[in-house]
Amino acid sequence: MNGVLQSISGLLMGSGVLSDALVRGVADSLDADAPRTEPVAADCEDIRQTRRGDSDAYRRLIERHQAHVAKILWRFSRDRAIHEELVQDVFVEAYLSLNSFRGNAPFSHWLARIATRVGYRYWKEKARQKDVEPFSLAEWDQIADEREAIERIDADQAAGLLHGMLEQLPPRDRLVLMLRYIEGCDVAETARRTGWTRTMVKVQSLRARDKLKKLVERSGMELI
Repeated sequence: MNGVLQSISGLLMGSGVLSDALVRGVADSLDADAPRTEPVAADCEDIRQTRRGDSDAYRRLIERHQAHVAKILWRFSRDRAIHEELVQDVFVEAYLSLNSFRGNAPFSHWLARIATRVGYRYWKEKARQKDVEPFSLAEWDQIADEREAIERIDADQAAGLLHGMLEQLPPRDRLVLMLRYIEGCDVAETARRTGWTRTMVKVQSLRARDKLKKLVERSGMELI
Protein backbone atom coordinates (compact mmCIF):
# COMPACT_ATOMS: atom_id res chain seq x y z
CA MET A 1 0.00 0.00 0.00
CA ASN A 2 1.58 3.32 -1.09
CA GLY A 3 1.74 6.50 1.00
CA VAL A 4 -1.33 8.11 -0.53
CA LEU A 5 -3.35 4.94 -0.12
CA GLN A 6 -2.29 4.63 3.51
CA SER A 7 -3.35 8.22 4.13
CA ILE A 8 -6.77 7.70 2.55
CA SER A 9 -7.18 4.53 4.56
CA GLY A 10 -6.27 6.34 7.76
CA LEU A 11 -8.76 9.10 7.07
CA LEU A 12 -11.72 7.17 5.76
CA MET A 13 -11.47 3.78 7.41
CA GLY A 14 -10.83 5.58 10.70
CA SER A 15 -14.28 7.11 10.28
CA GLY A 16 -15.79 3.82 9.13
CA VAL A 17 -16.54 5.03 5.63
CA LEU A 18 -14.59 2.73 3.34
CA SER A 19 -13.57 -0.89 3.30
CA ASP A 20 -10.16 -1.97 2.03
CA ALA A 21 -11.55 -2.63 -1.46
CA LEU A 22 -13.13 0.79 -1.74
CA VAL A 23 -9.99 2.51 -0.49
CA ARG A 24 -8.04 0.75 -3.22
CA GLY A 25 -10.62 1.83 -5.78
CA VAL A 26 -10.42 5.47 -4.73
CA ALA A 27 -6.63 5.46 -4.86
CA ASP A 28 -6.58 3.76 -8.25
CA SER A 29 -8.90 6.40 -9.69
CA LEU A 30 -7.01 9.32 -8.17
CA ASP A 31 -3.63 8.08 -9.34
CA ALA A 32 -4.63 6.68 -12.74
CA ASP A 33 -2.47 8.14 -15.46
CA ALA A 34 -1.23 10.72 -12.97
CA PRO A 35 1.30 12.92 -14.71
CA ARG A 36 4.61 13.46 -13.00
CA THR A 37 5.85 16.95 -13.73
CA GLU A 38 9.55 17.42 -13.09
CA PRO A 39 11.44 20.73 -13.22
CA VAL A 40 12.27 21.44 -16.85
CA ALA A 41 15.21 23.62 -17.81
CA ALA A 42 13.22 24.93 -20.76
CA ASP A 43 10.74 26.56 -18.38
CA CYS A 44 13.16 29.35 -17.49
CA GLU A 45 13.77 30.23 -21.10
CA ASP A 46 10.09 30.09 -22.02
CA ILE A 47 9.18 32.27 -19.04
CA ARG A 48 11.81 34.80 -20.10
CA GLN A 49 10.50 34.80 -23.67
CA THR A 50 6.89 35.09 -22.48
CA ARG A 51 7.75 38.16 -20.47
CA ARG A 52 9.10 39.63 -23.70
CA GLY A 53 5.74 39.04 -25.37
CA ASP A 54 6.36 35.73 -27.12
CA SER A 55 2.96 33.98 -27.15
CA ASP A 56 4.46 30.77 -28.53
CA ALA A 57 6.66 30.52 -25.45
CA TYR A 58 3.65 30.62 -23.14
CA ARG A 59 1.89 28.07 -25.32
CA ARG A 60 4.83 25.74 -24.73
CA LEU A 61 4.54 26.27 -20.97
CA ILE A 62 0.85 25.41 -21.11
CA GLU A 63 1.48 22.26 -23.14
CA ARG A 64 4.23 21.19 -20.75
CA HIS A 65 2.21 21.67 -17.56
CA GLN A 66 -1.46 21.37 -18.46
CA ALA A 67 -1.68 17.69 -17.47
CA HIS A 68 -0.22 18.50 -14.04
CA VAL A 69 -2.70 21.35 -13.52
CA ALA A 70 -5.61 19.27 -14.83
CA LYS A 71 -4.82 16.50 -12.33
CA ILE A 72 -4.97 18.98 -9.44
CA LEU A 73 -8.22 20.58 -10.60
CA TRP A 74 -9.90 17.17 -11.05
CA ARG A 75 -9.89 17.03 -7.23
CA PHE A 76 -12.05 20.18 -7.18
CA SER A 77 -14.62 19.31 -9.82
CA ARG A 78 -15.46 16.12 -11.67
CA ASP A 79 -17.75 18.01 -14.04
CA ARG A 80 -15.69 18.06 -17.23
CA ALA A 81 -16.99 21.45 -18.44
CA ILE A 82 -16.27 23.12 -15.08
CA HIS A 83 -12.94 21.33 -14.83
CA GLU A 84 -11.88 22.69 -18.21
CA GLU A 85 -12.83 26.24 -17.18
CA LEU A 86 -10.85 25.93 -13.94
CA VAL A 87 -7.75 24.75 -15.82
CA GLN A 88 -8.08 27.70 -18.18
CA ASP A 89 -8.46 30.07 -15.21
CA VAL A 90 -5.20 28.80 -13.75
CA PHE A 91 -3.21 29.57 -16.89
CA VAL A 92 -4.85 32.99 -17.27
CA GLU A 93 -3.95 33.87 -13.67
CA ALA A 94 -0.46 32.48 -14.13
CA TYR A 95 0.05 34.59 -17.24
CA LEU A 96 -1.20 37.77 -15.58
CA SER A 97 1.03 37.25 -12.55
CA LEU A 98 4.05 35.77 -14.33
CA ASN A 99 6.25 38.71 -13.33
CA SER A 100 5.83 37.63 -9.70
CA PHE A 101 7.43 34.25 -10.38
CA ARG A 102 10.92 34.42 -8.88
CA GLY A 103 12.18 30.98 -9.83
CA ASN A 104 13.02 29.96 -6.25
CA ALA A 105 11.04 26.74 -6.78
CA PRO A 106 10.04 24.80 -9.89
CA PHE A 107 7.43 26.43 -12.10
CA SER A 108 5.17 23.42 -11.54
CA HIS A 109 5.10 24.16 -7.79
CA TRP A 110 4.08 27.75 -8.47
CA LEU A 111 1.31 26.55 -10.78
CA ALA A 112 0.14 24.04 -8.16
CA ARG A 113 -0.38 26.84 -5.67
CA ILE A 114 -2.37 28.86 -8.21
CA ALA A 115 -4.42 25.78 -9.09
CA THR A 116 -5.20 25.18 -5.43
CA ARG A 117 -6.28 28.80 -5.03
CA VAL A 118 -8.50 28.66 -8.13
CA GLY A 119 -10.12 25.38 -7.04
CA TYR A 120 -10.68 26.60 -3.48
CA ARG A 121 -12.26 29.80 -4.79
CA TYR A 122 -14.63 27.69 -6.89
CA TRP A 123 -15.62 25.63 -3.83
CA LYS A 124 -16.28 28.77 -1.77
CA GLU A 125 -18.43 30.32 -4.49
CA LYS A 126 -20.37 27.08 -4.87
CA ALA A 127 -20.91 26.96 -1.09
CA ARG A 128 -22.14 30.59 -1.06
CA GLN A 129 -24.66 29.69 -3.75
CA LYS A 130 -25.60 26.58 -1.77
CA ASP A 131 -25.12 24.64 -4.98
CA VAL A 132 -24.14 21.35 -3.37
CA GLU A 133 -25.56 18.13 -4.75
CA PRO A 134 -27.68 16.17 -2.24
CA PHE A 135 -25.77 13.16 -1.00
CA SER A 136 -26.69 10.19 1.14
CA LEU A 137 -24.23 7.94 2.89
CA ALA A 138 -26.72 5.11 2.49
CA GLU A 139 -24.91 4.17 -0.70
CA TRP A 140 -21.78 3.51 1.32
CA ASP A 141 -23.78 1.16 3.56
CA GLN A 142 -25.10 -0.78 0.60
CA ILE A 143 -21.68 -1.26 -0.90
CA ALA A 144 -20.01 -2.06 2.41
CA ASP A 145 -22.66 -4.72 3.18
CA GLU A 146 -22.42 -6.49 -0.16
CA ARG A 147 -19.18 -8.31 -0.92
CA GLU A 148 -20.12 -8.66 -4.58
CA ALA A 149 -20.77 -4.90 -4.81
CA ILE A 150 -17.31 -4.21 -3.39
CA GLU A 151 -15.69 -6.43 -6.00
CA ARG A 152 -17.81 -4.89 -8.73
CA ILE A 153 -17.36 -1.20 -7.91
CA ASP A 154 -15.54 0.85 -10.49
CA ALA A 155 -12.52 2.88 -9.32
CA ASP A 156 -13.98 6.05 -10.78
CA GLN A 157 -17.29 5.34 -9.05
CA ALA A 158 -15.50 4.99 -5.72
CA ALA A 159 -13.73 8.29 -6.24
CA GLY A 160 -17.04 9.91 -7.20
CA LEU A 161 -18.64 8.70 -3.98
CA LEU A 162 -15.72 10.10 -2.00
CA HIS A 163 -16.00 13.42 -3.84
CA GLY A 164 -19.72 13.62 -3.06
CA MET A 165 -19.21 12.89 0.61
CA LEU A 166 -16.45 15.45 1.10
CA GLU A 167 -18.58 18.03 -0.70
CA GLN A 168 -20.86 18.07 2.35
CA LEU A 169 -18.06 19.66 4.40
CA PRO A 170 -17.19 23.39 4.44
CA PRO A 171 -14.63 24.32 1.74
CA ARG A 172 -11.82 24.96 4.24
CA ASP A 173 -12.19 21.51 5.80
CA ARG A 174 -12.55 19.86 2.43
CA LEU A 175 -9.41 21.56 1.17
CA VAL A 176 -7.17 20.40 3.99
CA LEU A 177 -8.50 16.82 3.80
CA MET A 178 -7.98 16.76 0.04
CA LEU A 179 -4.40 18.01 0.29
CA ARG A 180 -3.32 15.98 3.30
CA TYR A 181 -5.08 12.67 2.73
CA ILE A 182 -5.86 12.46 -0.98
CA GLU A 183 -2.95 14.31 -2.57
CA GLY A 184 -0.68 13.02 0.19
CA CYS A 185 0.90 16.42 0.92
CA ASP A 186 2.84 16.73 4.16
CA VAL A 187 2.23 19.64 6.54
CA ALA A 188 4.92 21.81 4.92
CA GLU A 189 3.60 21.27 1.38
CA THR A 190 0.01 21.87 2.50
CA ALA A 191 1.08 25.12 4.12
CA ARG A 192 2.86 26.17 0.93
CA ARG A 193 -0.11 25.32 -1.29
CA THR A 194 -2.66 27.09 0.93
CA GLY A 195 -0.62 29.97 2.31
CA TRP A 196 -1.51 28.86 5.86
CA THR A 197 0.97 28.43 8.71
CA ARG A 198 2.03 24.89 9.59
CA THR A 199 0.25 25.21 12.91
CA MET A 200 -2.96 26.19 11.13
CA VAL A 201 -2.63 23.18 8.83
CA LYS A 202 -2.35 20.84 11.82
CA VAL A 203 -5.28 22.43 13.65
CA GLN A 204 -7.46 22.51 10.55
CA SER A 205 -6.65 18.87 9.79
CA LEU A 206 -7.82 17.78 13.24
CA ARG A 207 -11.00 19.84 13.01
CA ALA A 208 -11.80 18.57 9.53
CA ARG A 209 -11.29 14.93 10.51
CA ASP A 210 -13.61 15.45 13.46
CA LYS A 211 -16.28 16.99 11.23
CA LEU A 212 -15.99 14.10 8.79
CA LYS A 213 -16.43 11.61 11.62
CA LYS A 214 -19.50 13.46 12.87
CA LEU A 215 -20.92 13.52 9.34
CA VAL A 216 -20.69 9.73 9.24
CA GLU A 217 -22.15 9.37 12.74
CA ARG A 218 -25.08 11.67 11.92
CA SER A 219 -25.89 9.50 8.93
CA GLY A 220 -26.64 6.66 11.30
CA MET A 221 -24.27 4.43 9.41
CA GLU A 222 -22.66 1.63 11.39
CA LEU A 223 -18.91 2.04 11.62
CA ILE A 224 -16.88 -0.78 10.09
